Amino acid sequence: MKTIITYGTFDTFHYGHIELLKRSKELGDYLIVAVSTDEFNLTKGKTSKFPLAKRCEWVNSIKYVDLVIYEHNWEQKKSDIIKYKIDILTMGNDWSGHFDDLNCKVTYLDRTPEISSTAIRGCINDT
Repeated sequence: MKTIITYGTFDTFHYGHIELLKRSKELGDYLIVAVSTDEFNLTKGKTSKFPLAKRCEWVNSIKYVDLVIYEHNWEQKKSDIIKYKIDILTMGNDWSGHFDDLNCKVTYLDRTPEISSTAIRGCINDT
């Protein structure tokens, strides 16, 4: 069995996220998705429009996803690879080269060009 993991905030969930999850699952048998906690996002200078529980609910509802876990910090990737016996880490290609030192195969997937969370967040009013 080949186990895949990917990480993300998955705020303002959209079809680009679904494409990432679908392409990740196509690389193996079991897909784990780590969703960034609100606290971790703050350390990255980000705030989510939607709470962690809701973002995890969305990710967990996608048929390609077998397990959802929380991402608490950058260093967690190394321990997750060991804990879950990860064969492949997938990330969007905007992260190319950032995770090449991890102890598994790393595949950077092309982003869906027509959509971005940044563009969506710009359209949402803070009310």
